[in-house]
Amino acid sequence: MKRNILKTTGMLAIAVCLTLTATAGGDPVTVGGAPMYPTKNIIENAVNSKDHTTLVAAVKAAGLVETLSGKGPFTVFAPTNEAFNALPAGTVDGLLKPEAKGTLTKVLTYHVIAGKYDSDALAKDIKAGNGTAKLKTVGGSYLTFKMSGPKSITVTDENGGTAHISIANVYQSNGVIHVVDKVLMPKM
Repeated sequence: MKRNILKTTGMLAIAVCLTLTATAGGDPVTVGGAPMYPTKNIIENAVNSKDHTTLVAAVKAAGLVETLSGKGPFTVFAPTNEAFNALPAGTVDGLLKPEAKGTLTKVLTYHVIAGKYDSDALAKDIKAGNGTAKLKTVGGSYLTFKMSGPKSITVTDENGGTAHISIANVYQSNGVIHVVDKVLMPKM
């Protein structure tokens, strides 16, 4: 009887510890039908999203897997497959060719900001900027952020293209991902 009580108590203690660990690290957000675990890095999570297969293929073609698996922190604005499909015909195929690696890298690094900017941090910068925030990407260009509702944020590229954050605050071990509905394009 004592053994069963000790065994049950021990199992309960383990369950409580696991629950506290999951809560402290944040609950996983489902993106593209897959849970995104805050204990995994950007690449480890992104490869599981069925909505981001084009983005993952592009990151591999650009040779950015190691970088986005690194320490960071990074904030990634991750376009969906639908966003890539909305580009003019042949654009994605052209970008994935080895001879376009420089252009592809410029487009992809335009979707990454050094640091960890969740929606609260973005909103704070927008408020401090009297309605807009301009943040430098790791590619050296700028993205402009605005509130488009009480909790909705839009991202505008240098060409005036606007993306909406459809899923915010997907926390990673090395940063945060925001899913966006458009591919953001730097000036070429």
